[in-house]
Amino acid sequence: MMDMGSTPFEITINLVKTVLVFLMMVQLVPILVWVERRGSAFIQNRFGPNRIGPLGLLQLLADAVKFLTKEDFVPDKGNKYLFYAAPIFALIPASIAYMAIPMSTPLIIGDSKFLIQGFEINVGIVFILGVSSLAAYTILMAGWGSGSKFALMGAMRAAAQIVSYELALGLSIVGVIMTYGTFNLSDMIAQQQGALTFTGFGSTFTAHFLPNWGIFYQPLGALIFFASAFAESNRLPFDLAEGEAELVAGFHTEYGGFKMLMFFIGEYGHMMIASGLFATFFLGGYNIPYTTVQGVHDWLMTTFGLSVDGANIASTVAHFLMYNVKFLILLWIFIHVRWTLPRFRYDQLMDLGWKTMLPWALANTILTSIVIFAATQFAF
Repeated sequence: MMDMGSTPFEITINLVKTVLVFLMMVQLVPILVWVERRGSAFIQNRFGPNRIGPLGLLQLLADAVKFLTKEDFVPDKGNKYLFYAAPIFALIPASIAYMAIPMSTPLIIGDSKFLIQGFEINVGIVFILGVSSLAAYTILMAGWGSGSKFALMGAMRAAAQIVSYELALGLSIVGVIMTYGTFNLSDMIAQQQGALTFTGFGSTFTAHFLPNWGIFYQPLGALIFFASAFAESNRLPFDLAEGEAELVAGFHTEYGGFKMLMFFIGEYGHMMIASGLFATFFLGGYNIPYTTVQGVHDWLMTTFGLSVDGANIASTVAHFLMYNVKFLILLWIFIHVRWTLPRFRYDQLMDLGWKTMLPWALANTILTSIVIFAATQFAF
């Protein structure tokens, strides 16, 4: 069930907020492109963008002008409708899926409650996986619509890769779902507050030096999810769909200008989804380590003498900043890995997905179910 509010005012605010979340995603893309260029230059001991504006920041504006003024064309042997539709549909799944990820505690002012996300769905995981998986269709549309053998081969590679690694990624999340006993992302985050606490076998075990994050309950699941997220986003070392040596630029070989930019936004959007989900499942989401949401709220009230509404606002902002710290660190890891690891061969990519990650994801699911059953049935 989607919660968009109970009054016309709340519904209007939530609709505006949905648009703002989309605009934030789109505006983050050029910043990430700049960070990737500067980061790769730093890793490779070169300058990167440094001519247009301070630190090359206005290079983004120059690129935007270039994209918007590029010649618009359709290949002679291409399918015009699919060729134009593919970049549009590449943008939609990523933006819609990211809106279901909670970015902070709900903002409560008086009797009104505003979610710091586009919308909330009780089965958020199913919704996000279902919507984001539609990206495979956009890639096939681009490959077929281009009328090019390079684009079609790249599209087939990308589709096979996404389907292969979606299995391992989905199974890695099954262990998370069993651990928390819910599909709701907000409920998962709520269970990751405070210090690491495990209740089972008739006892409660607490490790005060560790936060109560999912990565300590599902370390293997976190590793499999992390690796699969690179494959799902078509990022190195899994960017076989864009193998420059043999496929030129893969499924978007024939694209340029604004249409190419929309593919870039879609790729970075999937990076954002993967980073947001990893933070939600395994790093406590927007929770501040070792504390609870109520604890942060009470501390703000007593320390700064805030009213209830003032403390609610301050708490929402503090948790929003904490979420974004985790989110941006994970995005930087995506960028760092691209300029650190070499690309797999295609047979190595498929072997890793089917012969290694899928069996380990199944083993993690079975092991999690055994531990949960034993913890609830036996006492030491």
